[in-house]
Amino acid sequence: MADYDLTPRIAPNLDRHLVFPLLEFLQERGLYPNEHILKFKIELLNNTNMVDYAMDIHKSLYQTEDVPQDMVERRVEVVARLKALEEAAAPLVTFLQNANAVQELRADKQYNLLMLNERYQIGPDQIEALYQYAKFQFECGNYSGAADYLYQYRALCTNSERSLSALWGKLAAEILMQNWDIALEEVNRLKEIIDSKNFSSPLNQVQNRIWLMHWSLFIFFNNDNGRTQIIDLFNQDKYLNAIQTNAPHLLRYLATAFIVNKRRRPQFKEFIKVIQQEHQSVDDPITQFLACIYVNYDFDGAQKKMKECEEVILNDPFLGKRIEESNFSTVPLRDEFLENARLFIFETYCRIHQRIDMGVLAEKLNLNYEEAERWIVNLIRTSKLDAKIDTKTGTVSMEPNHPNVYEQLIDHTKGLSGRTYKLVSQVLEHAQAQAAR
Repeated sequence: MADYDLTPRIAPNLDRHLVFPLLEFLQERGLYPNEHILKFKIELLNNTNMVDYAMDIHKSLYQTEDVPQDMVERRVEVVARLKALEEAAAPLVTFLQNANAVQELRADKQYNLLMLNERYQIGPDQIEALYQYAKFQFECGNYSGAADYLYQYRALCTNSERSLSALWGKLAAEILMQNWDIALEEVNRLKEIIDSKNFSSPLNQVQNRIWLMHWSLFIFFNNDNGRTQIIDLFNQDKYLNAIQTNAPHLLRYLATAFIVNKRRRPQFKEFIKVIQQEHQSVDDPITQFLACIYVNYDFDGAQKKMKECEEVILNDPFLGKRIEESNFSTVPLRDEFLENARLFIFETYCRIHQRIDMGVLAEKLNLNYEEAERWIVNLIRTSKLDAKIDTKTGTVSMEPNHPNVYEQLIDHTKGLSGRTYKLVSQVLEHAQAQAAR
């Protein structure tokens, strides 16, 4: 299943601290040799300030209490640098810890800067020091302190680029603390900034959208309403175009969200057109499962893909979250996926066959005849299928449902418009990239 692991594609689009939860999951699942995971952890930690953590991993990897001298020296540097930054940011930190003093701040940032300078002798140097101190705290693994200082820094910062950087840092900190509701608020703030007309450049805008989608995976698959929210974000034209051109592996998560949603989303039909365009180039069991049903009408292939999908979900850091129930653990999303996947297969199967043998369906569903009959009755009701059950012959008769010609014409026109928009976007991005060289 390592062939289907998306971590090598996802990790370059994450802050290095966000990669650690993925590695912890892969280590727990045993998808790779333990020593490979530990070495990669040390490599990631080399560019952070979590030296003590790096030392612990080194000891575990090499079964020794000794650590390299460069780690020891690095720790001394980190402690000294932390102390220096703490002293530089101390005047502003002291002010922010005084509740009465903080009440003097207003929504007008220019007023705040003037007031801080006149009354407390706090200027741009101290505000910059607060940012550096917050960033250093984050690199040390103190995510709570970093989130607080970055929030306070953004209230004073007048530099839009630095403020955006601080917002990304706060989002990462909230994700790592598993504050999903707060993290979702930060995602929405970032989206608003990224989608604004005065964002730096179209290419940078696309890259920030890709980063935002990758980071938001942590939130969407842990938030109660995340399965709807991921569709609302990923399925927007601008974001879907970014996925198709730069990050097609993200289609796995959008496809999963569509499948496990209890209520069929109106965008699903349009999404299937994307699957039809990409299914030859994206070798992922979950997207291929949808292609088998809705593109190739290959139901035997879909059943085989279901088994692969189950393994993919169990070994995916975002989809394979386990919960403990009594004396065993389960993966809720896996169970919901399989239940809805079977429904997808048989809803489509019923729509393209006029007569269906209930015995065949019972066998495929692993149900006895009476259970299969009840299941089919419920399927007809919930799916609004025009069908009748013949108890004498043990078959289900389906009435043909011919599509409206005008609806077909509208669908084809929408598809052509979408492909044209995508092509124009790619041409513009290429032209801008050439001009920037």
